[in-house]
Amino acid sequence: MSVTAGPGADLVLPIDGRLHAHRLGEPGPWHRPTAPITSRIAFAAAHVIPRVTADNTPGAPADLDWDATMAYRRELWSYGLGVADAMDTAQRGMGMSWTATAELVRRSAAEANAAGGRIACGAGTDQLDLGVLPSGAAGLSAIGDAYREQVDVVAGAGAQLVLMASRALAAVARSAEDYLAVYRTVLREVDRPVILHWLGDVFDPALRGYWGSTDLGTATDTFLQLIGEHAAVIDGVKVSLLNAQHEIALRRALPPGVRLYTGDDFNYPELIVGDERGHSDALLGIFAAIYPAASTALQALDAGDVERAGAILESTRELGRVVFEAPTYYYKTGIAFLSWLNGQQPGFAMVNGLASGRSVEHLSKVFVLADRAGLLRDPGLAAHRMRGYLDLNGVSA
Repeated sequence: MSVTAGPGADLVLPIDGRLHAHRLGEPGPWHRPTAPITSRIAFAAAHVIPRVTADNTPGAPADLDWDATMAYRRELWSYGLGVADAMDTAQRGMGMSWTATAELVRRSAAEANAAGGRIACGAGTDQLDLGVLPSGAAGLSAIGDAYREQVDVVAGAGAQLVLMASRALAAVARSAEDYLAVYRTVLREVDRPVILHWLGDVFDPALRGYWGSTDLGTATDTFLQLIGEHAAVIDGVKVSLLNAQHEIALRRALPPGVRLYTGDDFNYPELIVGDERGHSDALLGIFAAIYPAASTALQALDAGDVERAGAILESTRELGRVVFEAPTYYYKTGIAFLSWLNGQQPGFAMVNGLASGRSVEHLSKVFVLADRAGLLRDPGLAAHRMRGYLDLNGVSA
């Protein structure tokens, strides 16, 4: 429903230390596909929605609104996108325990089966307590066992497997060979193609030096060695380093048949559109915020209209850069905020108190850029909610 003010109404928003009047625009010309999207494989990494009365204070167990959380996923599928679940966007290691995550995997995979939607889910090692994890070979063995446990849950639910980066492995490993030993053990046992996930320390500082080196070239060599050894069971790699040139070079070095799923929420337009030597597919947190535009752009690619596809994606880039600006750890706050503005959850709340992870000014910028990109599907409702948020935080014209 539309509330209070429609397109053309003004809000006064705090941006860059001053109050600015903002005139609302119209929703973009987005549309759901009438056939499966074929030019790219694209996953939106979905967030989770807590119950209205849940205890979302830091350290409290996750208490989800399952109806709202699943409805959000159905919305993504309706636009022809896959859902990447139980990833860092779903607050893995940031409020969601492994017990809660396992339930999320089972529910989301069942929902995907009912909806006919594509789903991939993350398997990691976050059930381990880093404070008591042994060092050396015993620690590496425990990490391998933790991966196996989570792989079994994801595979048992029927979802595609995303093998996530491990904070535990980053803490215990002392060489590239330690990384290779753990991943080799897991990959030898999988019975279906997986996606390997390389998450950079800009997203999670605990992952600094992943693959055994802080030198990007050296780490990439180790990564490519692993992929080359196990290409038969690797569908693709998701790379979240926010480094477009590195991604392009890596994409060109991959074995035939191994996809690169971009996780670059800054440079996704040119990486997805690609060039005469190839393109990236997508597994992106920003797609959970821009999914109507992303879907319409991918439909344009299907139709051979590369220029329109690129223009649509480009129109969302500035929003992506603000949502994912440093500290990038808190990008999930912007995703949830847009979900709330668009009426997809009853309140602006997040597990583990993460709704407080961004400032009023930051979220005001997110509002403006989402509106400029045509991503407020009911501008009146979004304006009504934004006014309430500003009032709550003591902002008045």
